[in-house]
Amino acid sequence: MPSAASAVAHLGAQAPVAIHTAGEAVDAARAYAESIADGAISRDRSGDVPVKELAALDASGLLAITVPRAYGGPELGAAVLAEVIRTIAAVDPAIAQVPQAHFLFTDVLAVWGTDQQRGRLFAEVLSGGRFGNGQAERGGAHAQDLKTRLDVDAASRQLRLTGKKYYTTGSLTARWLGVTALDPAGALALAFVQRDAPGVELGTDWHLMGQRATVSGSATFTDVAVDPGLVVPYASAFEVPQQLGARSQLVHAAIQVGIAGGALRAARWFVRERARPFFEAAQAGVASSASADPHTIYRFGELATQVAAAEALLASSAAVQESVGRVPRDFRDAARASVAIAQAKAFGSEVAAEVTTELFSLSGASAADERYDLSRHWRNARTHASHDPVSWKYHHVGNYLLNDALPPNHGQF
Repeated sequence: MPSAASAVAHLGAQAPVAIHTAGEAVDAARAYAESIADGAISRDRSGDVPVKELAALDASGLLAITVPRAYGGPELGAAVLAEVIRTIAAVDPAIAQVPQAHFLFTDVLAVWGTDQQRGRLFAEVLSGGRFGNGQAERGGAHAQDLKTRLDVDAASRQLRLTGKKYYTTGSLTARWLGVTALDPAGALALAFVQRDAPGVELGTDWHLMGQRATVSGSATFTDVAVDPGLVVPYASAFEVPQQLGARSQLVHAAIQVGIAGGALRAARWFVRERARPFFEAAQAGVASSASADPHTIYRFGELATQVAAAEALLASSAAVQESVGRVPRDFRDAARASVAIAQAKAFGSEVAAEVTTELFSLSGASAADERYDLSRHWRNARTHASHDPVSWKYHHVGNYLLNDALPPNHGQF
């Protein structure tokens, strides 16, 4: 696996395409997904940084689709964002996950950024810059038990960032990193630093069974100078009604639904082109091909219906979020969208797990041949779904619908 330095050294500087409408965004996502489809298996097997593919993503114009109109973007809504991510995830969910934090930080800036922050950082996005993730940490009581600090250096009086992050999806090839830290007062802050700033060290220590091409390894920040003008008081975002968590979860939901659709498509191809009918069906004259087996037909119909339902629930939840907007009126308004998206995320995760498992039941023993790498669908689904438990999603959904209890106001709901 290449080092971080060698990975980004080959990045191109191609100017991004300008996207203005929902139709253009979806068309761009389809074209991009098609362009990376042939390499999905090799990316999964190698676990290398997908430098070329991410450079193409940066140049696609898709990174800017949620930038506010006031700052030169098209400000497309949640429905378009969900469809863009779902489309890419159906081909390669690891690539689709790379811009998840990018879209989150775009939302943070749109709602909580100063005019100066928006002007500077949105200009970076419009020119093809991408934000990498620097939020979660290892070693604490939980992933958000932060030890990273943002302190004022006693000698220079400069703001300095020190700490270590993990699950830094997209950071190796990003232009900027969004890093959560505790400020001098102990409050949660979000600092934006350049990927190649002195004191930033990015690792490729990523050895998971799935989502391998995210290369979401470690990031170490050693006395990194931070521009005070690029620090957002992040704690404030979760003291009022917000949609940062919901819109972030919408992207995760779209990834799961995309995985389900991609696995169903793989099953269809394998059953039609490679699988043989079960010998009992063939001997009885019931089926001369695997696709004619009545049990296979029935089960495929079930799975296809579940995928269609997951896609419909994803689209419906995105529509609810669009009606709420980035800034909800109150906590109940925020809950309406958060719960809808939680339903889509939980159901989509279950469907993805089922389809990626049943793919092998439909296709037979030959589908387990490693040359087809069909196990990547299940490995990706399970790895990605481990971000947050489905059971907690259903708990909050049920408590809201049954007991009128508002869901928690944090970044994962």
